[in-house]
Amino acid sequence: MESFNGFVFPNELHITWTVMIVLYPYITGMVAGAFIVSSFYHVFGMEKLKPIAKYALVSSFAFLCFATVPLLNHLGRPTRAFNILLTPNFNSAMSGFGFVYMTYMVIVVLEIWFSYREEFIKRYHQSDGIVKFIYSIIILRNTNVNENTHKYDKKMIVFLGGLGIPIACILHGYVGFLFGSIKANLWWSTPLMFIIFIFSAIVSGLAVLIFLYLFVHWRRKLKINQDSIDLMSKWLWGFMIIAVTLELMEILSISYERTEKWAILQHLINGKLKVSYLYLQIGLFSIGPFILLSITTLYKRLNVNFRNFLIWLSSGMLLLQVLFMRWNVVIGGQLVSKSMRGFTEYFPGFMDREGLIVSFLLILTPFILLRAFDKLFPFFDKEQALNK
Repeated sequence: MESFNGFVFPNELHITWTVMIVLYPYITGMVAGAFIVSSFYHVFGMEKLKPIAKYALVSSFAFLCFATVPLLNHLGRPTRAFNILLTPNFNSAMSGFGFVYMTYMVIVVLEIWFSYREEFIKRYHQSDGIVKFIYSIIILRNTNVNENTHKYDKKMIVFLGGLGIPIACILHGYVGFLFGSIKANLWWSTPLMFIIFIFSAIVSGLAVLIFLYLFVHWRRKLKINQDSIDLMSKWLWGFMIIAVTLELMEILSISYERTEKWAILQHLINGKLKVSYLYLQIGLFSIGPFILLSITTLYKRLNVNFRNFLIWLSSGMLLLQVLFMRWNVVIGGQLVSKSMRGFTEYFPGFMDREGLIVSFLLILTPFILLRAFDKLFPFFDKEQALNK
């Protein structure tokens, strides 16, 4: 549903990049953030993250499988997406994304394979029939497990993890580059956009891992590894501070310059985006988690269960904060007319092809896939003691 007020050019009456383009960087951010968390253990040897490393890696893969679905749905003719790869244009940012995405997918799949190779071999010997045949294909009919293969697997995991970190940053930073390089849009045209997207991706990756970890362990009555959660919550607090500070510095710098750019953007912030930007993104879902995580990080005498609840609540709020940030950047940037004298209005329909129902299903599907992956890629130690 779209309308306008003021003077708007005819080609700006309709929003071109809809809610699907909001979901694309949102899901991609979870991919990059979750992978970086897994690499903190595999590459940098942070032992406190060992219980959550495989879970973070498989989570990254689950979100990666659906990172391009919003784009394909937005295209209308998704089969045309292959033209980017069949007739590549290396001067095109979109074409570059296709190759970065494929490279990153290969890295993640290989790292999962090396991480779970011994587990796959174990399941191969324990199964029979068609299941055994499937596992024989997965392990490439190689059932060798010894000290040498174990060391080689570990070396490959470290190598792939180290290689994947810059690729993950490029994968999501490219989105910020794409928006920031569109100079004709006042809201997007800033070199900070690239950095903002990377740090917000790490925030969303950490937040989704903490949110799901605490929920699954509460649901299954599993013992929580408190060292992992405490460390991740501290990182979430730190990266959230950096991400929100960068977002505010971008606006404050424009405001301080007082150019013609600010003359129109202040009306956008105080008008069309007042609720989604000021009240929700900056207010409730930035200040709220900052206060809660400050309490859990600085106040050591909190009850463990209460501290975990505050961490879980903060992670959920930060997931919404990043979602609103994506909405305000993608949709908000298109509300300003190039005439500098008018605004377009947009709100997605409910049953449209790019409406709210489809958007909800797209966000939900990676979580369903992640649950299915738990059967093939066991995330957590099954020998964990149950909370009594």
